[in-house]
Amino acid sequence: MPRRAASAHAQQLSLFDVAVPADAPADIPSLPRSAAPVAAPPAAAPAAPSASFRHPQADREIHLREHLVAYALKRVRRRSIGFIVGAEGLSVNAPRWVGLGDIEAALREKADWILRKLREQQERAQRQLQARIDWRDGAAVPFLGETVLVVLDPRATGAVLNSDAQALPGVPRLTLHVGLPHTALPEQIRDAVQSWLQRQARRIFQERVEHFAERLGVRCTRLALSSAQTRWGSASADGSVRLNWRLVHFALPTIDYVVTHELAHLREMNHSPRFWDVVRSVLPDYERMRGQLKDDVLPAFE
Repeated sequence: MPRRAASAHAQQLSLFDVAVPADAPADIPSLPRSAAPVAAPPAAAPAAPSASFRHPQADREIHLREHLVAYALKRVRRRSIGFIVGAEGLSVNAPRWVGLGDIEAALREKADWILRKLREQQERAQRQLQARIDWRDGAAVPFLGETVLVVLDPRATGAVLNSDAQALPGVPRLTLHVGLPHTALPEQIRDAVQSWLQRQARRIFQERVEHFAERLGVRCTRLALSSAQTRWGSASADGSVRLNWRLVHFALPTIDYVVTHELAHLREMNHSPRFWDVVRSVLPDYERMRGQLKDDVLPAFE
């Protein structure tokens, strides 16, 4: 039996828990027979959209509220329409048998959610731009939740972290003395700092893995660093764990959450309630730490 195109309302039920009922059209009274026709006022020019959101691979456009949204539409083998709002913008995955009218109706029905997520992505991109590091003497780099100032010091061997316990309030107490001349190129400074951060990440992660593996009663057979763009960590059934070295920017409680999360997978290879019970057994307030991963913006190493 051939598939019929579902209505926009039915598709929303397959995507979201609650569907928003469509507004009833307003009744338009007809003119009395004796009344003279009244000339219609000239149509007003459409107002320019107050903001626009454009996906780099956009092939469709739609106005949601007063905003122009250009989205990437992909036809896929699935049973319902899927919306994905990422750093690039809005992507829509829809079955081949669903018409464009139904897709646009579903977009309009969920306009508030889509626009909110698009604004959040724009704000996050702006914060990332502001967090970009100017690689020079005096550059500021986050490390374990604190700010470290980079000091170019030709006398230093490699990179050495110094702590000033008497630092004034608001002044970073940590300085990283990097053995480079003041004429060093930004790329040289970046690579030296990144190499130091990765060494610290391996040392710290190893200590935390050993600590929480014992508490959870699991065995990590291998620990590796990753540079993944979208994942903080992963675990395999053979006991190997991979952790993103950029976690070293966060304070220790946030690192502990990711370490515990991955080690818990060695007991429960899923995200079932049992899995979260394992995490909660050693980190009762893990939700707060998980929130840091979503809210904080890390500097771009470019």
